[in-house]
Formats: sequence, structure tokens, C-alpha cells
Amino acid sequence: MYRKILLLVCLLSTTFLFAKPSARLKINRIENALTFDGVINEQEWLEISPVKMVMFLPNFNETPTEKSEIRIAYDDEFLYVSAILYDHEPDKIQVASNKRDGWNRSNDIFGIMIDTFNDKENGLAFYTNPVGSRWDFTIFNDAVGGFPVNISWNTFWDVLTSIDENGWNVEMRIPLSSLRFDAANGEVVMGIIPWRWIARKNESSIYPAIPNQWGWWSQVKPSMAQEIVLSGIKNKNPLYIAPYVSGGFSRNNELNDNETKYKRRDDLQYDFGLDIKYGITSNLTADLTINTDFAQVEADDQQINLTRFSLFFPEKRLFFQERAAVFDFRFGGPNRLFYSRRIGLSAGQQVPILGGARLIGRVGQWDLGFLDMQTAKLDSLASENFGVLRLRRSVFNENSFIGGMVTNRLAKDGTQNSAIGIDGIFRVFGDDYYNLTIAHTYDTENGNKGATLDQMRIVTFWDRRRFDGINYNFSYSFQGENYTPGMGFKTRENYRRSGLGFGYGWIMDEKHFLQRHNFSVRNAVYERNDDGAIETADSRLSWDFVTKKGYNFSVRSRLSYENIADTLNFEGDVDIIPGEYDFYNFEGSINTPSGDVFGADASFGVGSFYDGTQLAFTISPRWIVNADFSLNFNYEFNKLNFANRNQNLTVHILRLRSSLTLSPALSLSGFVQYNSSANLIITNARLHYNPAEGNDLYIVYNEDSNSDRRRDLPTLPVFNNRTLLLKYTYTFVAD
Repeated sequence: MYRKILLLVCLLSTTFLFAKPSARLKINRIENALTFDGVINEQEWLEISPVKMVMFLPNFNETPTEKSEIRIAYDDEFLYVSAILYDHEPDKIQVASNKRDGWNRSNDIFGIMIDTFNDKENGLAFYTNPVGSRWDFTIFNDAVGGFPVNISWNTFWDVLTSIDENGWNVEMRIPLSSLRFDAANGEVVMGIIPWRWIARKNESSIYPAIPNQWGWWSQVKPSMAQEIVLSGIKNKNPLYIAPYVSGGFSRNNELNDNETKYKRRDDLQYDFGLDIKYGITSNLTADLTINTDFAQVEADDQQINLTRFSLFFPEKRLFFQERAAVFDFRFGGPNRLFYSRRIGLSAGQQVPILGGARLIGRVGQWDLGFLDMQTAKLDSLASENFGVLRLRRSVFNENSFIGGMVTNRLAKDGTQNSAIGIDGIFRVFGDDYYNLTIAHTYDTENGNKGATLDQMRIVTFWDRRRFDGINYNFSYSFQGENYTPGMGFKTRENYRRSGLGFGYGWIMDEKHFLQRHNFSVRNAVYERNDDGAIETADSRLSWDFVTKKGYNFSVRSRLSYENIADTLNFEGDVDIIPGEYDFYNFEGSINTPSGDVFGADASFGVGSFYDGTQLAFTISPRWIVNADFSLNFNYEFNKLNFANRNQNLTVHILRLRSSLTLSPALSLSGFVQYNSSANLIITNARLHYNPAEGNDLYIVYNEDSNSDRRRDLPTLPVFNNRTLLLKYTYTFVAD
């Protein structure tokens, strides 16, 4: 295996493709102050030549059905973006949300992606709708992967809009202090991608002319951005100081010492803390946090586990979501060397975080991420320190990177877990990429041996990243028996995996009702390291297609093999006994156009499941009632039947989300979940007042109730916990 890896590395050194730089666009400097009002009628704006927008969807490079005039300018303080968005039917302009960060493609949308470092991999996005709602997020990994954006990122910027008889207008004002960038010889080079979405037409336009061969995310792909030049600007480094105070009341029902009945315990809670952000240099930002609090975080989605692996829950805490891509070190799927939910959470219970520090940015040619957090002692859990260092830089060409990560988890009781990893993504030619990721862990329980496969994880794969034409991937991974990422996440233990996939896709011409479709076959085999036996084999044949009206369809057949060494237990006393199983199923999904104010997503699966059968389906209707109120419903059904063993399991999971925007600064959201397997009803309601960036008031109500009180003795209480919390944060800014 090592000789194969060495051969691939040698091949890379002689076959890299160096991308040709595009012509740079010189941006106009504004000398006189602009009237910031959302109306584009000033001479300074009209003297700037607009960029040429072309259609992105449904027919790439065609002339858009509606004209757009996009202009960009700057001065010493701000980057300005204006847009005159013509519409022949202005009464049909769609507004689906007034909420801050309420991203919804049922809105008409305009926005711009900015690759501030011009590193061809990362970007900042600033988007709005016809009533001036603000959405900002970050893009990472060159917009490749399932969801390569972080929608929780926020910064300071302003936007004003107006609607008239010709369409709608946008005026953005982005402080240069909200951007991080590199200056050389008095000039700053960035990449930009302006983008417009017309919801009712399922149509988008873009500049420059970026093809949609990489799918939906092609339109924010930093490596395809137009380079622009700004001269004579300097990045200010303001200091942001954000203290918070919180308080509330909780009521818990707990089993008494004799386990004969439940007794009520009431608690008054209050707390305070502080977050500080400071730009050390124009491209390096430090964050300090004291007594970190997450009172406003929404509850996790309820899930049913029908596998032998741990469930993966995404990070929802804003502090760890911000610039999270900097700490990205993945092996495929949910497996990663750093999983931020290891900090401040244990078995679903919150662990107090005393504080910590974070440093993110660029030093020379290296992207840098440093994080250090200290948790408090909680019951039998010792106080712990969590440290992460991530480095990454471009090599060979603008789409190739190497990097490394070090993690360390040290408890006050002396236990320690450390890990070190190196990774590389190399663009070999065209859209072909080679990836190599290696990590080694050290743990006090397993000993601190040197470089040994027993404590390592290795992943290598080659893939072609595009939707049209032939696409393929080849992969191999290995994980040793004592690989223990104490700050990471892993699904399986002690195995090796080989994967192979092929597909072919078409992007259709303007006359066809399909926008694109793709056939693919994917195969994977997992083998146990100790005896070489096949543990899992999976083969999938898929057809995916997207219509020009915005419908997404997917159908696939799946053949699986599982070799179970130990009894697998599900809810409801359903077991899978040890043995070898072959089973298959048929799956499908449909998504209605995202621009519709009423739509739904649905999926189903039917077939055999180990020595039984499975029927599963999910339906998720959504309704944008108006710009102030929306509803999202989700229903999951799963039925397992093992007739030869007289065992069966039926699970229902229901989720209802609602959002009410009382004003652009005031919103109310509700989230109710029901899990029939756990017999729980989880309720979460949040009132959020945000009159200005960095000024936030939250009132949060949480409840954990029992739907079947007589399932256990003594009889369960109506609710396990009820909590009402208030949290207020105010940000002071010092230039």
C-alpha cells in the first residue's frame, strides 16, 4: 500500500495543472460620499459600467429573461455593491421572509460571494431579498461536498432595497473591517461572484459565466470567481467586546433515592460572561470567551438509530459554528479528527465551559486555526482542556492544498488523548483530484506508541468533480484497532474499506425539459482487520435528474451484505442475531421547486432488512404563508417486521417548525418534536430581538415531556424538565 501511495505522490509532482489567471477587473474608487438609500440614481453609480450577467439556470450562458445591472465600488471604509434588478412583472416579485438569516429560495434574491484572500477555496457571501433581509454565510472547500457552507456566520454590514415599477434595487455597504484580506504593493486582489435568483421562474443569473457542471454550488465556487483589484486600502482592526447576562427558572422531576416516586426540584439560574474579538492584523483575528453560554441553542433533531453505529448530530452552537471550516479535517462521511461537540457536551448533557481562546486567519501563506477551551468539573467528569491547531496552505496550483492538525484533550485526573494528522488535496488535471489523509492518535489507555498502524487512520481517494460526462472515484481507507480520536468522531472500529464508483451525466440543451441527469453505480467493501472477513458490502445503482422547473428526482436500488458478530439491539426489544445477511431495497426521493411558496420533499425505501423487511418514508411539506410567517412539517415513518421471529418495530418521528417575523428586528420561532420510540415530546420556543448587529435578546422556553407515562414504574411525570431563560448580549465596538 505504501508503494502505491508513493507512486501517486510522484505522479502528482509531474502532472499538476496550473490554472491560467483570468483578466483582473479594476474597481472604481468613490471619492464623494454616496447617499445610502437603496435607490441607484446617483451619478457616481451610473458612471460605472455594470458587469455582464448570464443565465446560470436553467440554460447556462443564455441571455437572462430579466436584465440586471450590477456595479461595484469602494472607498477607504466600505466595499459598495449596487444592483438594478429589472422585472417585467414587478407585482410578481416574491418575498418569503423578513427574518435575519432566514434563507429561503422562495424569495427573489440578490447577493455576492467574495473570495477576500483570493485563495480560490474560501469565500464570504452577502445576500438579500426585495425587503432588505440580510443573509451572510461562508463557503469552504471550493464549494465541493454535500453542504459546503456555514450559514451561521454573521458579520457587520448594511443593505437597503427599494421596489419600483421597473423591478427592485439593492445597495450594499460592507465595511472593509468586516473582511480579511492580503495587500501587496498597495493593491488587494479578491474574487467576486454576483448572483441573482428569480424564484417564480426557477431562474438564476451570474457573473462571470460559470458553468453549472459542478451542480448547484457552482454559483459560489471561489476558484471560478472574477478577480478584482482594489488600490490603496487598509484594513482597520476594530475591537468587539460583547458581554452577556442570562437568567431563568427551571423545574425538574427527578426519581427519589428509593426510586418509588418522582419529586419536583425548582432552580433559579443566572449567569454572565464575555466574548471579545480583535483583528490582530488585517488577516488574523483573535477571539476570547469567558464563561461561554449556549442558552439560545435550538434542540437537536430526534433520530432513530437502525444501525450499529453512533448517531452523528451537527454542531448548533454559534461559537463553534463560526469559521468552522478552518478546523475541517475529515475522512469521509461524519468521520473527522475534530468534532466540536466533544467540548462542553457529554452524553447529551451540557458541561460548563469556563472559557477559551481562538485564533483564525492567515500567517504568510498558511491558513491558521487555533482553539483552546477549558471545561469545568461536572459530577464524576473531571475538568478538561481541549486544544486544536490547524494549518493549511496552497501548493503547486490554486486548487491544491496540504495541511495538518494537532488535537490534545487533557483531563485534570491525568488522562490524556492526543492526535496528529496530515492531509492533502491535489488537483491533478482538469476536474480530477487526489486526496490523502493520515492521522495518528495517542491515548493513556492504549499507550503512546510511535508511528504504528494500530493507532492510525489512513484515507486515500481519487475522484472526478463534475456532473456532466464521465465521473468516477476510487478510495481506500484503513483504521487501526487502537485509533482513538478523543476530540473526533468515528463510526466503525478496526477495519479497512475499498470503494469504487462510476457514473455518467448529461447537462441538457435549452429545448429539453430536463436540466441535467446522471446515472451512477457505487460499491464499497468493509473488512475486519483482525480476521480479514467482510463485515459490510454495499452496492448502489442510481439515477438522479433535475427538471428545468426545479423538480429533483432520485431513484436507486441497493444491495447490502452484513456480517454481524454481536447481537444488534434496536428499540422495542427487536434484535438482530449474529450471522451473515444479504438484503436489498429500493429507494426514491422527490423535491418540489424551491422557489414555490408551497412545496414538499419526500423520500421512501422498501425492501428486505437483515432477516426481515423494512418500509420507510419521510415527507416534509413547507408553506410560506407570507413574508412574516412560515411552517415546516416533517414526518418520518419506519416499520421493521421479522415474521420468522415474531418481532416488529414501528417508529414515528414528527417535527413541526414555525417562524413568525414580527418585524425585521423581532422574530419568534417554535420547534416541537415527537418520538414514538422514546415516547418523548420536545418543545423549544425562542423569541429573538436583534435591533442591530451584535445586539441580541433571547427569551427561550424548553420542555421535555413524556407521551406515555405508564410505560415504566413508578408512573412517569407529565414532564421531565421545563426551563424558561432570558439572555441579552450587547456588542461594544472600538475602532
